[in-house]
Amino acid sequence: MEAELVTFLIVCPLVFLAGLIDAIAGGGGLISVPAYLFAGLPPHFALGTNKLSSTIGTAVAAFRYYKNGFVDMAICLPSIAAALVGSAIGAHLALYTDEEVLRKILMALLPLIAIYILKNKNLNARTSTLSRQKTFIYSAIISFTVGLYDGFFGPGTGTFMVLGFISIVCINPRTATGNTKIINLASNLSALSVFLYNGYVSLALGLTAGAFSILGSYIGAGLAIKKGSNIIRYAILFVLALLFVKVGWDLVGESI
Repeated sequence: MEAELVTFLIVCPLVFLAGLIDAIAGGGGLISVPAYLFAGLPPHFALGTNKLSSTIGTAVAAFRYYKNGFVDMAICLPSIAAALVGSAIGAHLALYTDEEVLRKILMALLPLIAIYILKNKNLNARTSTLSRQKTFIYSAIISFTVGLYDGFFGPGTGTFMVLGFISIVCINPRTATGNTKIINLASNLSALSVFLYNGYVSLALGLTAGAFSILGSYIGAGLAIKKGSNIIRYAILFVLALLFVKVGWDLVGESI
């Protein structure tokens, strides 16, 4: 489908912002998907085209984290497999479960997660006491669990994965974010291939927005690498607030 100029003007700046936020703390889809929908794309095209632009941006962010030594590939490889399996199971569960139940659980959990982050002002404070083997196992479990959530519901997946790596595995925030980018890139490529195969991607819009996503992702990854845990902490809080508003809005919309 051909996108009009006004669509580009709406989508591209918001995709830039989404790429910037996503590169720091995940959750960029909370900005970019509504942008595509607001611009008038049908839902399937919005999801597919967003997947194209976000995959391009995620690849740039992942490379920048990797180049600066903030990716542990040995941990990422089993975690990628675990996330993909979890996502597939979650997608099947979604066919049989009411999403409203999960929305209500999230509405209760999100403020508690925000309070935890506000109280833990230095995300680097904890030193890992886990063995290398346990780090592999726990990272895979987190990736499987968050992947299951991603397949079932989705919003904020990258943010929850970063939080899991930081708070449970005690990986430093920049490596936690870098690992998450690599895992997200693998899952994004898998989903993108499905949308492309079924023709639900506006290539002109997706590639153009992808250029803006590259810029946002490059800047966001640079900020996270230079500023460390402080900016990651604030970005996570911002994404959690967006997710709280989105989930609350969805619940209100369903009750009307």
